Amino acid sequence: MKICIISFDYWNYDHHIVKKLQEKGVEASHINMGAYRYKNFGERFRNAMSKIFLNRNIKHIKRQQYVLDSLAKLGPQDKILVLNPHNLDYETIKQIKSYTPYLISYLYDNLDRFPVKDRLELFDKIYSFEDKDVKKYGFEKITNYNYLSEQPVQSDAVEHDLFYITSYDKHRIKLLRKLVAHLTKLHIKSRIIVVGKQVWKEKLRNFLLRPTGSTLIEFRKKPISNEAVLNEYKKSKVIIDLMREGQEGLSFRIFEAMALEKKIITDNPSIIDYDLYATQNILYIDKNLSNLDLSFFNSPYKKISHDIYERYTLDAWLKKIFNLKSLLY
Repeated sequence: MKICIISFDYWNYDHHIVKKLQEKGVEASHINMGAYRYKNFGERFRNAMSKIFLNRNIKHIKRQQYVLDSLAKLGPQDKILVLNPHNLDYETIKQIKSYTPYLISYLYDNLDRFPVKDRLELFDKIYSFEDKDVKKYGFEKITNYNYLSEQPVQSDAVEHDLFYITSYDKHRIKLLRKLVAHLTKLHIKSRIIVVGKQVWKEKLRNFLLRPTGSTLIEFRKKPISNEAVLNEYKKSKVIIDLMREGQEGLSFRIFEAMALEKKIITDNPSIIDYDLYATQNILYIDKNLSNLDLSFFNSPYKKISHDIYERYTLDAWLKKIFNLKSLLY
């Protein structure tokens, strides 16, 4: 069986799907739109001018052509999975569809953030991790997946009470300001990193206002590798997971914490409706942070059942997405 994954693998999660399929004997390929690069400075400059004066992103067009050229080399596929198709135009998806009898999409962002309603009719099956989109559009519900094997970390490896890394986001940064002030009062040993081109705004604000807890936050322009992030998780008791505005689906942090047997602090209200939720492991914080105290940090992690753990593994995810039960073991 031949399966192709098409995505913009910014955080390097999607390659785990391909690797696992290959382990199961599937001829799996990955077309990563993020792999496309400018050929030279001249091409980068032309695209910048095009965006400014013509409101036309040449790189967006070239990325789509890169997908079609790559697919032409691979040839027909039994199944193709497109993750978050907002980077692809209608005609591009239509051409992708000509290479397979079964075109699937998985939406791990809500349609309010990335509206792709005009393209969804081209897919034979659509999965989503957002309950509101599932109810409104009739998609099939599925969460993100745990791509890690169970690897609990011994307590003597822990260096921090808490670790958090996030891209710069106006909604999350507002809550983070309140959170670091509260953590300072609790004397929680934390490492918090905010990444993005616009972090200078928050750095300037902190310099001028000197708010409580601001020294806890480290600002970076460039992202950190997923491997480095996992190493930080291993060195911490608790991981923070703050949502983008309007998002309710479970992030990969929830499943990384599950594999590493780490506690989670989150502002995602939907977490309490999942069978993986346990008050000893997961703290849903209210807006005033009134339920965030030292007791959560001081109590031990409660191991979840094997059945619940298996329900969120990549193997289980593949069984549902591709209906490959006979190949998985």
